[in-house]
Amino acid sequence: MTLVSSFGELIQPLAALMTSPSFESWQILLCGWVFAARRTVTGMITAARAVGKKHHSAFHRLFAAARWSRDELGLAVLGLLLPWLGEGPIRLAVDDTLARKRGLKIFGVGMHHDPLLSSRKKAITNWGHSWVVLGVIVTFPLWPDRPFCLPILFRLYLNKKAAPKSRRVYRTRPELAVEMLRLVCRWQPARRFHLLADSAYGGQSVLNQLPANCDLTSRLLLNARLYTAAPPWRPGTPGRPRKHGFRLPTPEAMLATRARRVTLAIYGRRDQVRLCDTVAYVYAAPQRPLRVVAVEPLTGGRPRQAFYSTCHEAAAEDVLTGYALRWSVEVAFHDSKGSLGFEEPQGWTRRAVERTAPVAMLLYSLIVLWFVREGHRHYRAPDRPWYRTQRHASFADMLQTLRQASLREHLFAQATSGRGYEKLLEYLQIAA
Repeated sequence: MTLVSSFGELIQPLAALMTSPSFESWQILLCGWVFAARRTVTGMITAARAVGKKHHSAFHRLFAAARWSRDELGLAVLGLLLPWLGEGPIRLAVDDTLARKRGLKIFGVGMHHDPLLSSRKKAITNWGHSWVVLGVIVTFPLWPDRPFCLPILFRLYLNKKAAPKSRRVYRTRPELAVEMLRLVCRWQPARRFHLLADSAYGGQSVLNQLPANCDLTSRLLLNARLYTAAPPWRPGTPGRPRKHGFRLPTPEAMLATRARRVTLAIYGRRDQVRLCDTVAYVYAAPQRPLRVVAVEPLTGGRPRQAFYSTCHEAAAEDVLTGYALRWSVEVAFHDSKGSLGFEEPQGWTRRAVERTAPVAMLLYSLIVLWFVREGHRHYRAPDRPWYRTQRHASFADMLQTLRQASLREHLFAQATSGRGYEKLLEYLQIAA
């Protein structure tokens, strides 16, 4: 059992990154990943009807021992996306997500903040893996008003207890994000990149470590200290040169003055807001001018917020609408966990852990790209009168379309008698 031939053509350029036997096993596991009810290695082998083709340990070794690079695979997927990214800056998004696990001997597990169970008043932690994910934000001509964040690079975060236990140097999540960001920016040094990140990745550990060809848009504290540019040093002036200029009002104080009222098309709706903006310098990065935007939503129920962008010449509206694109990475996490079983692989060694789960999100990127290139021609919108506002195919619809197209191609290739009839019954069993 294999996936539809058009999907095989899409992933064929990735064959150069691993040996032929490994790529053959990888294709089988991708097929099993699409069809399996539970995404364990043995479950995927069974779903792909590959039991007996190879010893099952060969599929386990693909993640635990085979010679291929997770980063090279992610950059190759980014290469497949380049025709859809246009000539302007490539927008990136970074965030972290929790994959819940059970067991004490799994590499890298620890207690991490669980955003789904936590509330604003009470923080709850859970046992599992914390993944820092870097994705590229793409808007396809098929859906001009629907951005996708397609994950490409991944780092496993080890907390302060898990790092020494695993004989690793402790590194923060922002440090892992900067490592991935530098990898992408070195891969395409002639292109401009623009990173969209929440406040966890908007501090000086990221802002002061940005590559030369990358900008950043992130959140800012409402009481952040803002300054004008430092005055030039004059010969004969006593003391060291000043690093900061004069103090400016905080974002909170900016909103207390007269502000503009605008209507923004963000998060799938139109919101009215009051906003003020200025060009300022923050204390931690006194040499980098920032466009600072303070906003007070008048509709939607959100509190006052402040944002900044290293593109200090950008308009305030562009900063806000650009930051809103970051939400697509949360959609990618939701769909990868709900439809592709990102949390389900059960590997426990270091290489198996660091390779298996990211394949779920890489598969998410490949399925979306396949649907844009070919799958939308096979898509038939189901009759769901209870979804009155759904205008586009969801990721679950894309996954179902890939399954149907793969089964249809195999069914039509089988004879209606002899061995072909037996295979026909097998494919009908898969479909059931």
